[in-house]
Amino acid sequence: MHDIRFIREHPEAFDTGLKKRNLPPIAAELLEIDTRRRAAISESEAAQARRKALSRQIGMVKGKGEPADALMAEVAALEESLKKGEAEAQRLDEELTRRLEVLPNLPFDDVPDGTDETGNVEIRRVGNQRNFAFAPKDHVALGEATGEMDFAAASKISGSRFVFLKGRLAKLARAIAQFMLDLHPSEEGGYTEVNPPFLVRDNAAYGVGQLPRFAEDMFHTDNGFWLIPTAEVPLTNLVNDTVLDEKDLPLRFTAWTPCFRSEAGAAGKDTRGMIRQHQFTKVELVSITTPEQSRDEHERMLSCAEEVLRRLDLHYRVVTLCTGDMGFAAQKTYDIEVWLPGQNMYREISSCSVCGEFQARRMNARYRAKEDRNVRHVHTLNGSGVAVGRALIAVMETYQDADGSIAVPDVLQGYMGGMKKIAKGE
Repeated sequence: MHDIRFIREHPEAFDTGLKKRNLPPIAAELLEIDTRRRAAISESEAAQARRKALSRQIGMVKGKGEPADALMAEVAALEESLKKGEAEAQRLDEELTRRLEVLPNLPFDDVPDGTDETGNVEIRRVGNQRNFAFAPKDHVALGEATGEMDFAAASKISGSRFVFLKGRLAKLARAIAQFMLDLHPSEEGGYTEVNPPFLVRDNAAYGVGQLPRFAEDMFHTDNGFWLIPTAEVPLTNLVNDTVLDEKDLPLRFTAWTPCFRSEAGAAGKDTRGMIRQHQFTKVELVSITTPEQSRDEHERMLSCAEEVLRRLDLHYRVVTLCTGDMGFAAQKTYDIEVWLPGQNMYREISSCSVCGEFQARRMNARYRAKEDRNVRHVHTLNGSGVAVGRALIAVMETYQDADGSIAVPDVLQGYMGGMKKIAKGE
């Protein structure tokens, strides 16, 4: 959520930020609503003050045994005026909130301009693409050949964009998740593991910016819950309506959870395989920091996500998302894109975003500064550390052999009971 005080003081900068987001200027409209809202509040406050003064005067007049009818009539008129003024102030406040809550965060100046993914800027590539002596298969062909990746059975009971993983592939997916859950809370990672709720109420989804704008992208239950689209929602809301102490920051949380997304608007897109599903699992990273820490924490979070791919020895690249491809709450986002040999392309496996105080304002998440003890909004960050399904895909396609077997990366063999290979048909 944007701070109307910032818009009052920096209307041109606000509109410039929206322009980078490919949105029209709106500061003047917001400030016009704000002006009327503040005027209604001032009028109500003046009416309240006049009513109090008249009440005291009525008491004095009655105490002298004098008539107070005229004064009482004025009080009655003020009561009616006050009700109308308060109602108008509330209406304008709600209108202003409705306008503000659907506006995305303003990007940093160093975020590249663009309208879609074609405007993203590659920063670096890490590792090398594997040279195959044969035509590499994609994960669907590899998985179905083992009999342990079953889309047809999932379609019968759940429809499209679901899958059954069985046997060794189910164990490999679990091994990848367990590997990440051991890595991120380590001394080097410093994240606290959390097992959060997978169902949340409106206020939690609103706090991170999912509601009201992205309701169609989520699944909703009949009794008022939302299935989480990512663990960012419950993890970030751990500080909802809280005043932290600066000495306790940064806070870092990680969690493995299922994630549920309706994929509204993705009809016909990535329908083959596990790339884009309604249900998938992910290990999430969330940080809560002071404003001074957030930029460095963003780089640190990116490094933690990259470490997963480095240890799995997967080739990837890091890109900075342009303003047109960046998420609603983000000020800046790095994507990690892993190389998938079976598809001959890079695919996103992690997004790491710094959100500033945008989410904190919606959640009323604050901290008390050490220096002056003033209360300020925290900064929030989130990132995938990483998506389990896409990591599984990358391992399968990168470590495949000509006979369709899949080698198990060294760092995962301990989680697989020493298994070194998933052989076709065994």
